[in-house]
Amino acid sequence: MKEGFRQAMAWLHTWAGLIFGWLLFAIFLTGTLAYFKDEISHWMQPEIPARPVSTETSLTLAQQYLEQHAANASRWIIDLPGAREPALSVRWQPAPAKPGERGQFTEKSLDPLTGAEVQGRDTQGGEFFYRFHFQLQMPYPWGRWLSTIAAMVMFVALISGIITHKKIFKDFFTFRPRKGQRSWLDGHNAVGVLVLPFHLMITYSSLVIFMTMVMPASILAAYKGDVQAFFSDVFPAANTAKVAGTPAPLLPLAPMLEKAREHWAGGNAGQVTVNNPGDTNASVVLTHNGTDRVVHEFGRAVTFSGVTGQLLAQTPEQSVPMAVAGSFYGLHMGRFADPVLRWLYFFCGLASTAMIGTGLVIWLGKRQLKHAKSGVLPFELTLVEVLNIASMSGLVIAVAAFFWANRVLPVDMAERAQWEINSFFIAWGLSLLHAAWRRGRGAWVEQLALAALLFASVPLLNAVTTLHHLGNSLATGDWAMAGFDLACLGSGLFLGWAAWKMQRAGQPEITGRNRQRSIPLEQEAH
Repeated sequence: MKEGFRQAMAWLHTWAGLIFGWLLFAIFLTGTLAYFKDEISHWMQPEIPARPVSTETSLTLAQQYLEQHAANASRWIIDLPGAREPALSVRWQPAPAKPGERGQFTEKSLDPLTGAEVQGRDTQGGEFFYRFHFQLQMPYPWGRWLSTIAAMVMFVALISGIITHKKIFKDFFTFRPRKGQRSWLDGHNAVGVLVLPFHLMITYSSLVIFMTMVMPASILAAYKGDVQAFFSDVFPAANTAKVAGTPAPLLPLAPMLEKAREHWAGGNAGQVTVNNPGDTNASVVLTHNGTDRVVHEFGRAVTFSGVTGQLLAQTPEQSVPMAVAGSFYGLHMGRFADPVLRWLYFFCGLASTAMIGTGLVIWLGKRQLKHAKSGVLPFELTLVEVLNIASMSGLVIAVAAFFWANRVLPVDMAERAQWEINSFFIAWGLSLLHAAWRRGRGAWVEQLALAALLFASVPLLNAVTTLHHLGNSLATGDWAMAGFDLACLGSGLFLGWAAWKMQRAGQPEITGRNRQRSIPLEQEAH
């Protein structure tokens, strides 16, 4: 009975991992990149300088700019620079022409030291990877549903994998290099056990984040189907007074920032919203940036009168259920992490990605061995082989193409940010066609070699197209810019080594559909 149960779990682990493996590989790789989304965005907008600034000075400069250029707006929103985000961003919304109308926001980036406008190139930067990993570039809510279902399958695969491998911790210390299929299995077990707590945490927390979407029964029952009432109770909106129509000067915002810090007992504001600026009913909402603690406090803010400076409201203490949800959210996002811990998050994410990739390789390799003597590879295995290549090495090429597009496309190009994204998907699609044409080891080697070339040449491309080359960024202490170049160079070297190892390995041949084709590395047997 026990053996039967373990066999059932092995079957579940195998097929759950295969059916959603390609999607999970993309979700985990882009999610891992998103841990450095601010640094990626900085590299992709080199026009915005990265310099140590005072938050109070930046807020004062933003207020002066808005008073000069948006004095009659109904709302200002100021996104303050931080240790990882160098940009000072301001947005304003014009007063409605008719009651109930909402005007479109105008957004500008400012130099946080001078307050002058800075024109950064149009790009989504690291935000693209962050959004893609849970929305999959699909319309709302379909992408979120698909990624959440994939997370459920991942959690099932993890639990069934733990049950299946009764000697999982013993196997962790076993690695047989250059043993073909056994080496892949040993690598799969090693990366699975090494960061198992991270695998479980990141997968389960993703389900908690979207629990109102995937488990709405209790909400629908308690609120009689009125989901909006639930969100109004959980995230109470600030009662913004209507414009009075009586002019009144707005107080300086910087002193309010200091008062907000006192209420928060530390930390800093990430965003400042001014409602009805220049009116007697002006209010100033300062929202906490949440980077000083693990538990994320949703909508933590204080509100002051913009005319008198009086405290009008502050976010109440979180309930225990919200604090638990905030803990999972904070652990998943990792915004509290210092540079060392963020790199640890990054490498754990790569380990999760590698675990998924090696699992796909093992699945295919085991089944290819059964057809090695017959000389015919079934269509379904050929399809899995093509999808393995395109979903792994092809995705890496697509990421590199995204970075290349940022430097190659004209800065003043219309819809430039969208064309960067288009470049990502075009490169990914071409890798699928190449994998279908070449297949086997040849496709692996060529795509890995191309990815290595693209990544390793990113620092050179950056030096040719901008003034922010490694020599400049290292000299000025711009570690985000320098770190990105060095990380791309290191990635290129690793991918080049992987292509070289793939090329050196033996390649027995198999005939299928009246043509000679090579069996990939995953097929090699001991």
